[in-house]
Amino acid sequence: MAKITVHPDFQIGEISERLFSAFLEPIGTMVNGFMYNPKHKTADEQGFRGDVIDALKAAKIPAVRLPGGNFVSAWQWKDSIGPKSERKVHLDPAWYQFIPNDVGHDEYLQWAEKIGTQSLYTINMGTGTMQDAMDLVEYTNFEGGSYWSDLRKKNGHEKPYGVKLFYLGNEMDGPWQLGSWDGNPLGYGHRVQETSKAVKWIDASIETGVCGSSASFMEHFPEWDEKVLDQCYDVVDYLSIHHYHSAPANDVKSLLGGSLYYEDFINVEAGMIDYVAAKHRSPKKVKISFDEYGCMMRDNAPLNPGWGRYNMARSHYKFDPARPYILHDPDNMKHFMFPGREILHMLSMLSIQLAFLRHADRVGIGCMTGGLGAMCSSDHDNVWRSASYYGYSQMIQYARGISMRTAVESETYDMPGYAIDDTSQYTGKEGVNYIDSAAAWDKENNTLTVFAINRNEDSDYSLNVDVSGFKDIKGVKHYEIATDKDDPDKKSSVDAQDVYAPVENKSGSLKDGVYSVTVKPLSWNVFTFSM
Repeated sequence: MAKITVHPDFQIGEISERLFSAFLEPIGTMVNGFMYNPKHKTADEQGFRGDVIDALKAAKIPAVRLPGGNFVSAWQWKDSIGPKSERKVHLDPAWYQFIPNDVGHDEYLQWAEKIGTQSLYTINMGTGTMQDAMDLVEYTNFEGGSYWSDLRKKNGHEKPYGVKLFYLGNEMDGPWQLGSWDGNPLGYGHRVQETSKAVKWIDASIETGVCGSSASFMEHFPEWDEKVLDQCYDVVDYLSIHHYHSAPANDVKSLLGGSLYYEDFINVEAGMIDYVAAKHRSPKKVKISFDEYGCMMRDNAPLNPGWGRYNMARSHYKFDPARPYILHDPDNMKHFMFPGREILHMLSMLSIQLAFLRHADRVGIGCMTGGLGAMCSSDHDNVWRSASYYGYSQMIQYARGISMRTAVESETYDMPGYAIDDTSQYTGKEGVNYIDSAAAWDKENNTLTVFAINRNEDSDYSLNVDVSGFKDIKGVKHYEIATDKDDPDKKSSVDAQDVYAPVENKSGSLKDGVYSVTVKPLSWNVFTFSM
């Protein structure tokens, strides 16, 4: 027996619509193939795949961080605008690829307009200059009458793009980053202070984000973050952090318990933010932007204990004379699916999103790495809906309003500590609930939604969802996505798009504000109570 209790008095905070956003970086065929293929049967006049645009528009992703990632720390945006015949081809040392700039600054923003989402734009603070950042914001958002805003009009976009958030750099604490500020947090913080001030003087309506730690494994975490934020706290709005959780191969419990490490990360950064705010005697609260995150299983790699900070650098410095630079042909896109069991990918990412929802008072943005692929699985020719599409869509649809605390009572398990490699090492966790939960109270639409994952691989649970503190409950609908015991590895495809579509479970009963039902092993459950 398990129980989830939600009470109207225990409100966490307002849920930002940008909490369930996605991340786009031109790695491999993510841009040249998925997003852009002028030879595709559905390609529009700009070479964008129409089937992808239609699918993502229907998915209603609130925002996309672009063009983002390690790539951006050497990207020269000014060489990506204007007639394509005049654009410059550059090397991308971060990913050993050619950047032909067929998709440039304008195309990224116009593609986002076509899919109906907000652009969260990442500015080059590696090799880029403060003046480059100022020119970019002027080109992007200024009405007209200046050189850069008039050049935007000349290039075909009369109105400003109206981008509302600019990240000032990507993973600037990482020694792998071009133009890294790893050894100079004060210098980076001061650069952000001056750049954020300058771009807000060009457009006072925008928000800015400063880089915090690229991972909680960094030896300088959280000291580096504190030194940076102390320099620029008064002029930034978000602290950008990233994490990719790895679990040992076939360890489902550690995979689905990985959201606890995200909560540890959030709690440390929130405490650090409060400390800096107190130092500045500031009433403002910089929010957390988890603008890259993911979860995966990996085989354990050989360890090199005692090498300290060198391990982090060594894992990213790959000086290979035999490694060629690749020009990705958009018409040579191969089918990509997330490795491993499709439903496990869905459940692990949803578990992280539940952690963000439980900290909605501190986390204002979440951008799933691979979120676009989760919402629109694709190959060279077609698109379809995977398991992740359905769970992710339900978070966008139902996680609205006020985040609510959930008290969970269930059986528990322990996760022993483990080390995947030199840079991904986790302490153990004891007493992890098999039932993972969060909730949202949408007062505008008179609904309370409780989300629940059963992390148990083998057992179903009799579950009571107690919302009796809400006096006007009229009914409940229960939607579930469950693992198929007979075919746990089944995959969706263009010919099987609904194999993971949510099913309404009508077996439960609601009495005196308590909904009783049985939840299946490795399942996703959405309980929507009407008032």
